[in-house]
Order: sequence, then C-alpha cells, then structure tokens
Amino acid sequence: MADARTTRHPRGPVTYLLRVVAVVYLALLVVWPVALVVTNTFADGLTSLRGLFEDPDMVAALQLTAVAALCATAINLVFGVSMSLLLVRTEFPGKRLLSAALDLPLSVSPIVIGLALVLVYGGRGGWFGPTLEGWGFQVIFSTPGIVMATAFVSLPLVIREVVPVLREIGTEQEQAARSLGANPWQTFWRITLPGIRWAVVYGVVLTLARSLGEFGAVKVVSGNVLGETRTATLAVEEKYLNFDVEGAYAIAFLLASVSVVCIVVVQVLRSRADRH
Repeated sequence: MADARTTRHPRGPVTYLLRVVAVVYLALLVVWPVALVVTNTFADGLTSLRGLFEDPDMVAALQLTAVAALCATAINLVFGVSMSLLLVRTEFPGKRLLSAALDLPLSVSPIVIGLALVLVYGGRGGWFGPTLEGWGFQVIFSTPGIVMATAFVSLPLVIREVVPVLREIGTEQEQAARSLGANPWQTFWRITLPGIRWAVVYGVVLTLARSLGEFGAVKVVSGNVLGETRTATLAVEEKYLNFDVEGAYAIAFLLASVSVVCIVVVQVLRSRADRH
C-alpha cells in the first residue's frame, strides 16, 4: 500500500490556472509596486539615499521612527509573551472576551486609535492629559504618544504567533520540571522559552516591521512637527505632496528594506537551526 505522504494526485488544468492566478495577483499587488519603488529610488544612483542622510530633519525623522519602533517592539515582546502564557496556561472568567479584545487593533482603523489616545491623554479635555502635563509629562504631540500609538497598532502580533505554539507544546515538560524542583522562573527560561523561541522571533520581526510602517495613528498623535515629532512615514507623505518624489521613494525604500532584511535573516537562521 502506497504511503499517503508520497501519493501524488494528477494536476489538472484547474490547478495550473489557480497557480497562475496566484502568481499574477502577487505580482500585481506586491512585486510590481515594490520593484517600482526600488527602481525609482536608484534612478539617479545613490543620490536620493545620500540626500536623506545629509538632511538633519530627515535624520531626526529616521531616528524617531527607529526609537518608536524599537520601544514598541520591546513593550509588545514582554506584554505579548506574558499575555500568551495567561491565555494558554490559565483559566479565568472573561478569557474569550479578553482574547477577542486583543485583536481590536487589527480591526479598528489606526486613525481611530490615534483619536482615542488623544481623547484619553490629550492636554485639552483628555481624561489624563491635563494631570500628566501638570506633572511635567506630555504624551500627545511628543515621543511617548508616538510610542504608545505604535505599540497599540502592533499589539496582537507577538500574541498571535506565540499562542498556537504554546498550545502545541503542551504542559508535560513544564510539569516535569516543576516536579523536579524548578521554580516558575527557571521553568520559563529553560523549558517554555526554548519551545516558543521561533514564534517569539517571528512575532518580534512582524511587530518591528509593522511599527516601522505605521502612519495613521502616529499622524494623529504626533503633531508632525519638523525635526521633532515627524516620523519617517510622515516624511514620505510630506515629500510626496511637495513633489519631492525621489525623496519619498528613498524613505519608503529604506523602511521596506529594514523589514525585508529582518525577515530574511530570521528565515536563514531558522533554516540553519533546523539542519542542525
């Protein structure tokens, strides 16, 4: 009897048609637009990219974007792993409601998220804004607001990568470690974390990529002040509207390149780990 894993089904015209449709769809939606960004960025050589790093305002925008993305990624890493353990390893009333609420940032427009943050932390009429500003801490129209907005929109990405893996690996090894005298912290570092490490890495990479490209929520809470609260994505819009198309392409290429490099590096590292 033939092994089911080696059985090959005949490929009919419908199979090839679906493949062609998928390839054409991806080419038109992803490959072609990205290729146009790359070709337009290097149409004049490295002039566009060199101009970015010679402009102090653009350097400030790139630095602010990097700071916001790294801070948001670190926040969501800690929160995402902790929340994943809570959802998978414990039972409590309202668990399903909490799990559904965690997907809210993916279903709500980033503009709405930005507006909600303004209503809560804004200096004029916000619930906590006037009190915080009285203490000398400004959230909206400053870096903390940008970090909060960026963390909010990317909040579920680590959780949705880690939760399925936690469910798959089960609790047998963790119970065995505790029976041998390991405390919860030792169990997490030596048993749980190694089992979910690639899920965590993928979640971090997706969070970083999402954070680098955030526009809507950041536009609402940043104030878009040149050299202070203007991020790289806001600079893309500003340059494009002011007919500096080359500069807009250069910034977009730089942001996309960082995300692509992160994904490629993760794939290479995981393939090497699987071989060993």
